[in-house]
Amino acid sequence: MKEYEAVVIGGGPAGMVGASELGSHGVKTLIVDENDIPGGQLVKQTHKFFGDHEHYASIRGFEIAEKLRGDIQGLADVEIATSSTVIGMYPGNTLVYAKDDDIEVKVSYKKLLIATGAMEKQLPFINSDLPGVYGAGAVQTLMNEYGVMPGKRFLIVGSGNIGLILAYQLLQSGVEVRAILEALGKIGGYLVHANKVRRLGVPILFKHTILRAIGDEEVQGAVVAQVDDKFKPIPGTEKELVVDTICIAVGLTPLTELAEQANCEIRYIPELGGYVPVRDERMRTTNPDVFVAGDISSIEEATTAMIEGKISALSMIEEIKDVNLEKEIERELDTLALFRSGPKSVRIRSGLKKFGVKQRPVPSSSQNGLQIGPAGKLRAIVDCTEEIPCNSCEAICKFNAIHIGENINSTPVVDYDKCTGCATCVSACPGLAIYMLKENPDTSTATLGIPYEFLPIPEVGQKMWGMDGNGNYICDVTVKRVIKNPNKTNIIYVEFPLEFAQMVKHTAFPQKSSPIICRCEEVTLEQIEQAIDSGATDFEELKRLTRVTMGPCGGKNCKLIVLGILSRKTGVPISELSHGTSRPPVKPVEFSLFSKGGDPK
Repeated sequence: MKEYEAVVIGGGPAGMVGASELGSHGVKTLIVDENDIPGGQLVKQTHKFFGDHEHYASIRGFEIAEKLRGDIQGLADVEIATSSTVIGMYPGNTLVYAKDDDIEVKVSYKKLLIATGAMEKQLPFINSDLPGVYGAGAVQTLMNEYGVMPGKRFLIVGSGNIGLILAYQLLQSGVEVRAILEALGKIGGYLVHANKVRRLGVPILFKHTILRAIGDEEVQGAVVAQVDDKFKPIPGTEKELVVDTICIAVGLTPLTELAEQANCEIRYIPELGGYVPVRDERMRTTNPDVFVAGDISSIEEATTAMIEGKISALSMIEEIKDVNLEKEIERELDTLALFRSGPKSVRIRSGLKKFGVKQRPVPSSSQNGLQIGPAGKLRAIVDCTEEIPCNSCEAICKFNAIHIGENINSTPVVDYDKCTGCATCVSACPGLAIYMLKENPDTSTATLGIPYEFLPIPEVGQKMWGMDGNGNYICDVTVKRVIKNPNKTNIIYVEFPLEFAQMVKHTAFPQKSSPIICRCEEVTLEQIEQAIDSGATDFEELKRLTRVTMGPCGGKNCKLIVLGILSRKTGVPISELSHGTSRPPVKPVEFSLFSKGGDPK
């Protein structure tokens, strides 16, 4: 029997922070993790994390794991058992773990921290057992840890942060994401994550679900359909998508088996993710020697898991070493309350109330609209209008031009008198929600600086496509400057016609297939350019030749883009081109309307 003052089960962010805190206070600690290296979910996360700089904001997940491992490995009182799986909890504060599947190790402890995390929820549908159906985390593991891409055309079910992040990572890897399905009528994750994939042309289909996978021996497609308010498929709305991989990202469920065996009371709290151990504000369960932290206690972000891990460890240290750490614990509890004070944490707060854990008073957060700033000055546009816990832009700005305030959930406010256009905030933003903009009236152009995380990196002088927030072609752009950053969020400055200054949000290399300009009539860029090359010189001619703007929207979405193409091809400024004649009806109506007469009663 090996004896320790503290044992930590799980080497994810909660467990590693907890073990680090225990070891730094001289507590003889064992951390048991089933993986080859500790890190949990962090090791396969290539995106930058939200939060504050104390909790590794703007640092990519796998880099956070490296930093936390470094903290533990430098502590003489912390022993790490990797490739080790705890197989049972026993009376007398005893557990047994299997090392490399062939060595049994018995351990006793004074205090125990369970940070076993969670597993992915499954979604039942016809043929869900076909090869090609994966959990989102499994795809991230294959792709980011082992360099294996399981498919070429993906469908993602679920628009929580996991599904949205996976979609972006897949696009970075050069494969196709056909769509993201969401049964609810709104985004499940952060809006900035959703905007990242929308800019790349991935549709998010609200009130949709998957009915079945198509294929005999492997996935060859999927049948999806709209759902009603009770999440029942609506007959007649079915459609097929050609995909070879289906990723399920419908949430996580806590892993509570070891907590149950340790005589901790388990209760079903759906707001926290399902069955979770009952615990108090300081993470102590109904077994006074057992604490929990991370996703086992509530499904949240890595930042809250790390804070919970520290709170648990400090509470354990107080009793093991008979010291008073009240100030440190209170500080962490206040920090945790701040992270949970935003609208995205309403469910967590309501779930914790069922334990009697109430939200601590915190400064109120504020939501501010999109600020455009003064035209003609190179300036930061912060397209972050959702209250989420992050202050990376405020922390990184050396000129104090961005203000968030006491509550980390408040949306940023820019002081354009102080903004110098340095663009440091652009590469620091975890949501890629900041870009630089400058209007150039003398040349009738606009300059846009955007965050860019794809390969190959564009070169100065290259012609690219300017895309809107939904991945639609807007106009051609020219690369004017490329700034390569160590954190791999490069900044690409492009120039394009001034008329599209508020429309272009992203750039893409020209594709072999021509982009659709008029979606209603499915008219492509190539068709419009061919019509101009054949002699069309004004908008009305283009309209008659190609049917652009003649669909249900009446040109609201594409007229300015078509005029921009005509201006580029003919050399005539848009201001001097006729924009055509507007004719009734302004919006589509049924023909039966005209036969009914006009006698309102």
